[in-house]
Amino acid sequence: MSDDELSPEAIELAGRAFAAARSGAAADLTALIKAGVPVDVRNEAGDTLIMLAAYHGHAPAVSALVELGANANIANDKGQTPLAGAVFKAQDEVVQALLDGGADPFTGTPSAVDTARMFGRLELLALFERKG
Repeated sequence: MSDDELSPEAIELAGRAFAAARSGAAADLTALIKAGVPVDVRNEAGDTLIMLAAYHGHAPAVSALVELGANANIANDKGQTPLAGAVFKAQDEVVQALLDGGADPFTGTPSAVDTARMFGRLELLALFERKG
């Protein structure tokens, strides 16, 4: 959704939602989405709320977003997925929350599988193979 499709009020709400995702404020995210912020809204870099929550290590916020219908497989403008970001940041609770939410470890550039391989995360590679 582009900024020109949103009203000023919606843009302000979306900004609050991005801040809540970065800080892990799951209750605030839930309220903002219920107030009309699209669960898969993207910022100027193509990051979704779940991407920001995952990258900043907030497993409860990731789980809340999944419960609200967030797509855990949307890549940002660089082709990065929330799952690959969580692997990169060694956020294992977030990795599990994303997998529980349907994240595909083979999606993205690099994929979560590629990222786990780069960092020698053999336990995650085994987990991803079981999921695949």
